[in-house]
Amino acid sequence: MNALVFDGKVALVDDYPQPKLAANEALVRVLYAGICNTDLEIMRGYADFRGVLGHEFVGIVERSPDRSLEGQRVVGEINAYCGRCEACQDGRQTHCYQRTVLDIRGRDGAFAEYLSLPLNVSHRVPESIPDEAAVFTEPLAAALEITNQVHIRPTDGVVVLGAGKLGLLVAQVLGLIGCDLLVIDHHAENLSFLQRRGISTVPESPLGFQADVVVECTGNPSGFQAGQALLKARGTLVLKSTYHGFSQVDLSKVVVDEITLVGSRCGPFPAALRLLGSGFVDVGSLIDAVYPLAEGRAALTRACEKGVRKVLLKPGDA
Repeated sequence: MNALVFDGKVALVDDYPQPKLAANEALVRVLYAGICNTDLEIMRGYADFRGVLGHEFVGIVERSPDRSLEGQRVVGEINAYCGRCEACQDGRQTHCYQRTVLDIRGRDGAFAEYLSLPLNVSHRVPESIPDEAAVFTEPLAAALEITNQVHIRPTDGVVVLGAGKLGLLVAQVLGLIGCDLLVIDHHAENLSFLQRRGISTVPESPLGFQADVVVECTGNPSGFQAGQALLKARGTLVLKSTYHGFSQVDLSKVVVDEITLVGSRCGPFPAALRLLGSGFVDVGSLIDAVYPLAEGRAALTRACEKGVRKVLLKPGDA
């Protein structure tokens, strides 16, 4: 099969082996796959991953131990868990001790014609959700995870720092809460998109401004310090960025200001699918380009450009 493979550099491989299925796995033909910042950071060395890139996708089940799934559109969580270890038994499947992670740890991703998907992390896509919207399920679930982890009140002042691929989804999710929301980013087009949805924006941090909660979505190491500077004492800093390299952190200020740090990663797929079906979030307007898999390297280059939001790959296109 055709696959976009990273092994120190990105190459389109036309004879990559089709996935070998374990007993609990389905073979999925990929319809669309989305490029996210984590994919770009993997190319810079994050997680030391080698294999097929991509973890945001929608596809059709071609073969499955559960025959009722065959022919159905599905999306899939990125963490393949064992179900037996202490973490799984404790309900922390995304932190399974034996987990493989799509496009990040020990499991090939979605920038290919086919992928293998464990049945326990697959979710059927309702007919009302178009393919191009369904591909946003994984990042939208990650945005929703914030509301699982942090109690954000309608009276809270909340800042989303960075309105890129993920930040635009986070802002839309938090905007539904009714909190006093402000998004900070320097890309005018992204800010304009949020303004049209009634969300307040500024191009840079207001002098002296402080919030109860800051959600850091910048995708780079400087985001921690910038987010910390925007917090009130005893505020909460939610960290969404993953990147290659390290960040300098003023831990003394964390202690003195009694800041709560929350790492936030994967989220609830059923809730994300319901939200996509509701029409309360706009994902279609975030698609800047769609490329066939054969032009995958060009697609990755486009996704790296400043201000570009979501770039999709369509493996079925020549």
